[in-house]
Amino acid sequence: MRRKNDILLKSAFEEAFPDLLQFFFQNTDALFDLARGFQFMDKELHELFPELEKKGGSRFADMLVKTYLQNGTEEWILIHLEIQGEGTDDFASRMFQYWYRIYDRYGVDIVAMTVFTGGKNQKRPDYFHKSFLGTEILYKYNAFHILDYSEEQLLSMDNPFALIVLAAQKALLINKIPEIELGEQRLTIARALIKTRKYNNEQIRRFLFFLKTFIHIENKEINSKFELEVDILTRNRHAMGIIETINMLAMEEGAEKKELQFVTNLLTAKKFTITEIAHYADVDEAFVMEVKKDLNLD
Repeated sequence: MRRKNDILLKSAFEEAFPDLLQFFFQNTDALFDLARGFQFMDKELHELFPELEKKGGSRFADMLVKTYLQNGTEEWILIHLEIQGEGTDDFASRMFQYWYRIYDRYGVDIVAMTVFTGGKNQKRPDYFHKSFLGTEILYKYNAFHILDYSEEQLLSMDNPFALIVLAAQKALLINKIPEIELGEQRLTIARALIKTRKYNNEQIRRFLFFLKTFIHIENKEINSKFELEVDILTRNRHAMGIIETINMLAMEEGAEKKELQFVTNLLTAKKFTITEIAHYADVDEAFVMEVKKDLNLD
């Protein structure tokens, strides 16, 4: 669920990226040429950090975006956006690592920012500092947390991205409050989206599908009530975009379950080394070690 929510949140951030800039930077229109659009550079970001895959994971929620300045030239900058959940160990060091690799590759200005999405006690580092024998580095970056804003503030903002932030807040309440209460709060966000009058019907449909999936509720009656309102608001048309993301996640989850079962079977057989299992299952050794740890195998 955590991985699914990270990817869903990234999809929502990408789709609402102009609104995201307006949310975090008050002078967005004076700084950025929004009419020229954006280029999401996931492939380039992966190329800058090829070791991630070898270590057993990928920072799939990170974003590297090319956007143009409002200065009449071909100059452009890179915005590095990190969506960061609970874990923040060595986070500031990693942000600095991102900066120097991106700068070394492209030699352009970089706006680095992170959006923390964990609980209220989550650590929120916003700078990296290193000093040794007269050599010193201080790297500061923009740091925001979804809990920096109250529900009243977010609902009153004339910016649809505020509702994505509110959805991220409510997702923290899953399994902590009754589902019927969570369902009503989810509907509050849906209704507020319509009142903004800033999204067309297709964007509304995609957001509503994101909202239902991101704030996941098991109760069928509550979901039926939500779906009824969705049908009314979207005139029974199918949402695309985020739906495609969900379908992709469903396929990935199916593949992951098969990999997990295969690795589990090989581990419990106790006939193969970690390296052999990783090779046979076509996964990395870190994944095998993690499964082994979960199984409490010596």
